[in-house]
Amino acid sequence: MTDHKSAPALDRSDSRVRHDEGIAGAIRGFIDRVRSGDIGMLPVVVGLVLITTVFSAINPVFLAPNNLVNLLFDAAAVGCISLGIVCVLLLGQIDLSVGSMSGLASAITGVLWMKAGLPLPMAILAALGAGALMGLVYGMLLNRFGMPSFVSTLSGLLALLGLQLYILGPTGSINLPYASPLVRFGQILVMPAWLSLLLALVPGALMIWLDLRNMRRRAAANLSSPSLSVVLAKAGFLTVALIVAVQYLNQGRGIPWMFGLFVALVVAMNYALTRTKWGRSMFAVGGNSEAARRSGINVNRIRLSAFMLCSTLAALGGVLSAARLASSSQQAGAGDVNLNAIAAAVIGGTSLFGGRGSAWSALLGILVIQAISNGLTLLNLSSSLRYMITGGVLAIAVIVDSLARQSRASHGRA
Repeated sequence: MTDHKSAPALDRSDSRVRHDEGIAGAIRGFIDRVRSGDIGMLPVVVGLVLITTVFSAINPVFLAPNNLVNLLFDAAAVGCISLGIVCVLLLGQIDLSVGSMSGLASAITGVLWMKAGLPLPMAILAALGAGALMGLVYGMLLNRFGMPSFVSTLSGLLALLGLQLYILGPTGSINLPYASPLVRFGQILVMPAWLSLLLALVPGALMIWLDLRNMRRRAAANLSSPSLSVVLAKAGFLTVALIVAVQYLNQGRGIPWMFGLFVALVVAMNYALTRTKWGRSMFAVGGNSEAARRSGINVNRIRLSAFMLCSTLAALGGVLSAARLASSSQQAGAGDVNLNAIAAAVIGGTSLFGGRGSAWSALLGILVIQAISNGLTLLNLSSSLRYMITGGVLAIAVIVDSLARQSRASHGRA
């Protein structure tokens, strides 16, 4: 008799467990994840807010619409390079040659276009092809000979730098026409206001569509899922934030097409990492390559794809840098390009230890770095201070990542 009476009670209890908890439950779940060490991109968002607050308080020009537009122009090239770094960091690898690869791609574009007379699209494709080929070499050195990526890419850094100097020749610089489509893309072209506002509505609409589809699938599997109120609240907050930001930037020159290209690449990479078999394999290999191999994942192929993507995106960053500077020179890819590209990925939340990260890390991280650079430039401070501050921010990001890993490990043992 007791069994018959308790069964319905258990069913009702299960249904309450599976029932959506609403916004309050979502907030509690977020707090629990943070306490367990799953902090995601929270530190970089907080850091970006603090940086913006400090610089705008010291110099109000920092938040002027046109200054922010220039910041977005400057962020796109290194942001593309950082997006490639995210791929190799997810595997627990590194590519130290991305700066040299971007410089070589800039040189290849300028030489083939201005000196050899090839059409601009063919010159750009040749530069991207060189990047893909270099990534293939790194992947093969790791797969066939077990050469650590630190060593192979450090060798590549020197070799690519030498090749860049050789291609450019004794002049060391090739000026690109200011009226050309490439330079206009890197310096002038911005989206129409109506188009940028329309695009600002897309992320929220996609979030609602994807979350509703996920809710239906989880409901069919009798699993818990966020409530509709949570989905609408997140999408609404994102949409309002984007509309306000776009409207503010449109008071200046508007959203650069070059930055729009970077964001489109981030969205495409995020989709590939989170919703494809390849993306799941990337995280699996980065978490435990031997376990991934035993589960049937072709680890060598995943490594090849990551290094090829990284070098190709580095080459694209070099092309965009040439567009921004209107020249292909020996200075392209030099200086702090390597530092900023790797630092952006790590500061944005991608772990140096592999298995954790996001395409959005590149976007948030490069915004932090570019905000620091832009703010210090407005204050007429030397580049030496920018190096020290960026290095300090990178060290803090790695410390936060290490502490989060320790917190997750202790929480898992508990």
